[in-house]
Amino acid sequence: MMPEKWLLRVLVLLIGILPCILGAFIGIDIGTHLSKLPPASEVIAILKANEITHVRLFDADSHMLNALANTSIEVMVGVTNEELLGIGQSPSVAAAWVNKNVAAYVPDTNITSIAVGSEVLTRLPHAAPILVPAMNNIHKAIVASNLNFKVKVSTPHSMDIMSRPFPPSTAIFNSSWNSTMYQVLQFIKNTNSYFMLNAYPYYGYTKGDGIFPLEYTLFQPLSSVKQIVDPNTLYHYNSMFDAIVDAAYYSIDAFNFSGVSVVVTETGWPSSGGANEPDATVKNAQTYTNNLIRRVMNNSGPPSRPAIPINTYIFELFNEDDRRGPISEKNWGLFFTNGSTVYPLGTGSGQMAGNSTGLFCIAKAGADEDKLQKALSWACGEGHANCTAIQEGEPCYYPDTIENHASYAYNDYYQRMSSVGGTCDFDGTATTSTADPSYGSCGFTGSVNSTAGRGYSPTADGPVSPFMGSRSSMLYPEIGVIIVGIFLHWFWL
Repeated sequence: MMPEKWLLRVLVLLIGILPCILGAFIGIDIGTHLSKLPPASEVIAILKANEITHVRLFDADSHMLNALANTSIEVMVGVTNEELLGIGQSPSVAAAWVNKNVAAYVPDTNITSIAVGSEVLTRLPHAAPILVPAMNNIHKAIVASNLNFKVKVSTPHSMDIMSRPFPPSTAIFNSSWNSTMYQVLQFIKNTNSYFMLNAYPYYGYTKGDGIFPLEYTLFQPLSSVKQIVDPNTLYHYNSMFDAIVDAAYYSIDAFNFSGVSVVVTETGWPSSGGANEPDATVKNAQTYTNNLIRRVMNNSGPPSRPAIPINTYIFELFNEDDRRGPISEKNWGLFFTNGSTVYPLGTGSGQMAGNSTGLFCIAKAGADEDKLQKALSWACGEGHANCTAIQEGEPCYYPDTIENHASYAYNDYYQRMSSVGGTCDFDGTATTSTADPSYGSCGFTGSVNSTAGRGYSPTADGPVSPFMGSRSSMLYPEIGVIIVGIFLHWFWL
């Protein structure tokens, strides 16, 4: 085989690997049920001002797609449910749709995925037989346009597609859709796409009749008597969001599919509701959104898949005053149409990338060294703390003491996990401090001089937005080089 073809195979493999290196992102959905939607140029200005890197359109609006050109924002476009029948019945209709709504805009507009329909199985159950044919026809048109390595095809599902979602380990898809779900998963597996899930803890809570505490839905720490544990796996769930995502993974496992990742295409919390919607408040919406952002950007997955980040789109950009239903349905937006926020977000000062609690977690002076070593090993292992900076040759290695290394690892874990229930205890060997423990070139996570993935120097990089993708890839530039070297060596042997 010619070297050029070997190189092509390397690049194809890297396309699949690099997203795992780059880490999680927070995106936002842009609904259109507004009596007065701002011009596309103004919408883009809001996206840019808040450094939003990923958006989902529920259709393929030409004004938005043109305005998104040359912004580098990654775009998910949607095949509407109204378009589904024609596309599912006719490959030529699908090809025309792709040519008009995707191929005509790339590469200037960074379209990276297509959502075929929206919650089709639960909203339009009679259309189930046409869903996978529509996905196949769209994918074939993408292949014909030579865009299949760039643009992924999938379909968003309501969390109602799962029966018995708790405990997550027993979750399965509703048996009514077994045939269709198997075909959807087979399509996702064959095309290296991902499972799209709309996950709404708000509805899980309001429909749960008090089964779950409100704190559980808002990513807030639970008291010892309120711990949520899967009795089969003994996994502790610090948020309903994680439990819903894990329920999807276990439902996928029930079909014996492996290697399929879940992307949350909608989640959020309404900021206002009617008299019978007491939990739809600004306070709860703000708590949910900011804690969700912290949760996603800690770059970890749910308990059953801790190494797979949960890429997530927040529903939604604007309140939609023309949306039907209860008052809460009209109040999911993060922004008013003038660009101001409905409630304060952790943006503009590096809050989401830095220490949002004002506390650091460090080892107690004089703590037992055996306990410190055991807790240090746990933090860098099961706790998924980023311990790179305390390795030999790295900026936080010296002083080479267990107490110093434990302090760094404890704090990195705490900054990443405190918003979802992580504590600063470590078998009694840790304590919190308001004093920044950073020293010299060693910046602790949460400090403005952090050497870890979530912190950075604001003077060098400018303010951070919670919607920016994970900076973890900046920590490991050598990983990409190593992977390229390994594959090049392997393919040319």
